[in-house]
Amino acid sequence: MIRKEKEKTELSQETTDHELPTSWKSGSLKYDELQPMAKGGTAKIFSTHDQNLSRNVAFKSLHADLRDSEIESRRFVREARVTANIQHPGTLPVYELGRDREGNLFFTMKKVEGRDLRKILFDLAQEVPEVVDKFPLPRMVDILIQVGQTVAYAHDLGVIHRDLKPANVIVGEFGEVYVLDWGLAKVLGNKSLSQKKIPEEPPLSDLKLTPTGRHYGTPMYMSPEMASGSPQIDHRSDVFSLGMMLFEILTLKPLVEGSDVFEIKEKILEKPFPLPREAAPEKNIPKDLQAICMNALRKRKSHRYQELMSFVEDLKRFRHGEAVSVYSYSGWEKLTRWNNRHAVTILAILSALTGAGLHALLTNG
Repeated sequence: MIRKEKEKTELSQETTDHELPTSWKSGSLKYDELQPMAKGGTAKIFSTHDQNLSRNVAFKSLHADLRDSEIESRRFVREARVTANIQHPGTLPVYELGRDREGNLFFTMKKVEGRDLRKILFDLAQEVPEVVDKFPLPRMVDILIQVGQTVAYAHDLGVIHRDLKPANVIVGEFGEVYVLDWGLAKVLGNKSLSQKKIPEEPPLSDLKLTPTGRHYGTPMYMSPEMASGSPQIDHRSDVFSLGMMLFEILTLKPLVEGSDVFEIKEKILEKPFPLPREAAPEKNIPKDLQAICMNALRKRKSHRYQELMSFVEDLKRFRHGEAVSVYSYSGWEKLTRWNNRHAVTILAILSALTGAGLHALLTNG
């Protein structure tokens, strides 16, 4: 996870116009001292300065004790290549993949200034005034729409993220939304990506990056098929994870909690999920937005949104005041929705009628 840092490099002629030496440095040699930014289970992220291009970048490398792990090394390389090849505004540009002087794998990417969605949700739950003002429900839905569009684009390339969660979403200072950490991504071998030579899953007799029955991802955001260890993981697993994120946006509470992974898995697989309006009755959650959430959270993937863009389109319809596809509106709700969408027109007509009436009254008088 890339965390916010206040220090920025402002552009100046000194930054952009200094001479590139004849004996210029390449590879890891061109980066200044590494400053720790974040640490995960398999890798660390540093902030550093690219001397050739005069810009700050994020530098990601495997933990030293995983240097000789063939599985983690291949997964690390896959993350860099998948992220680089998605090439969507919602993913971080990857600048370089290589090895440092000790032979350790690294890749560099855009350094993000912003905050992750997990921290935003935590601050909203704590009612931090600045965050409450900056991130009302409509803005949070817009953020999720941007996340969904990015992941749907990846799906079109044959890539499933498999580890979608608030901590893997960064909201930039100027409204940018990035989906991070594609290290657990599954490449399905779609033609559009295979042409770019992204390595496929090895055959069963070879090294397996994602062995059947082995669990990956964060337990609290696993789909039922991931929690059960099913080998049949497809794009609908990401739909479920985004449904969990929507539930948390609506309620400011996680969908499932437990003392250990076994309890969490049991709740995902066996227990009925609460409705957002039941989990947070004080929030007056719109019923159609709740319906979108619960449709994404169907335990059977064949009952969920079958394409992630269908989920995104329903979120867009909600934001535009249009009827969503998974909710049956009552007559009163339809009227209220119509009135809300046409409020400006109605006010204009009433104002015109009132003005005309006053004019007639004054004229007759």
